[in-house]
Amino acid sequence: MTGEWEQLINEMKKGSIRALAGLITRIENRKKGWLEAMQAIYPDTGGAHVIGITGAPGAGKSTLTDKLTRKLVDTGNSVGVIAVDPSSPFSGGALLGDRLRMKEISNLEGVFVRSMATRGALGGLSMAARDIVKVMDAFGKDIVIIETVGVGQDEVEVVKTADHVMVICVPGLGDGIQAIKAGIMEIADIFVVNKSDLDGADQVVADIRAMLDMSTEKSEIKIPVRKTIAASGEGVQELVDTFFKLVKSGKSKTEWQDRRVRDELFDMLVKEIARHIRDRWSQDGKLDDAVLKVIHREKDPYSIIQELFPYFVNTQ
Repeated sequence: MTGEWEQLINEMKKGSIRALAGLITRIENRKKGWLEAMQAIYPDTGGAHVIGITGAPGAGKSTLTDKLTRKLVDTGNSVGVIAVDPSSPFSGGALLGDRLRMKEISNLEGVFVRSMATRGALGGLSMAARDIVKVMDAFGKDIVIIETVGVGQDEVEVVKTADHVMVICVPGLGDGIQAIKAGIMEIADIFVVNKSDLDGADQVVADIRAMLDMSTEKSEIKIPVRKTIAASGEGVQELVDTFFKLVKSGKSKTEWQDRRVRDELFDMLVKEIARHIRDRWSQDGKLDDAVLKVIHREKDPYSIIQELFPYFVNTQ
């Protein structure tokens, strides 16, 4: 690790926001030395509570994140917010990078907001986002909030990073039915029915509770369902209280921690193997040959992979 990385890490640990932002940019872009930097940072992690916020598009996740952050700051917490946005197919950057609705909270003392691109990651959460959680944790943030892109109901990847997950539903979108179809029930620690001033809010609450009764063992802790109106802030304090009750109860899902670490290690290993294979394949010319053969219909891609697999597995 170069002296420049060491300087950034040392300044970050002293509380420099500029150094924190610089580290995040370098790690997100995978600049040379990022891996060693993460190795140096990791011993200082483990103190932050990580909240995942997910749900359907239009559910008001950004507005709720804004109000939730304000309440958490009012209770004396230092908060980091990672807003995971859709990626540009051309630049790979975040399409919603301005995050105008979060501009105000980014100016609050104790709050650091970072907008990140999904980079095509399954579930809307890139590997780099996981690393940034650790950086904010090492910086000393008490709570890190990850707000996902909301491209669908299958964003279960957030579980691999968050200690507690809030699934946001709204009346009129059939969220109760969507949730059970997507298996979203399995990742929620708290259900939030936002825009609860709209018609049908009570029915959404009833539907969710009915599904929880059907899918939850009687001995298990009931998953709370809370109503909010994020635009006005109504119900947000109750949501914060519910979150702290979960933290106090120690319900950080030990079984999830084991699975989360296993999944993260596996994902990191897969990416490293893929990078190694891509580099080897490009250097020895086999990739170019394979591409031409597929284009000219001389071979199908399935046969090529079967032929090359032993080569990459057996060659050191």
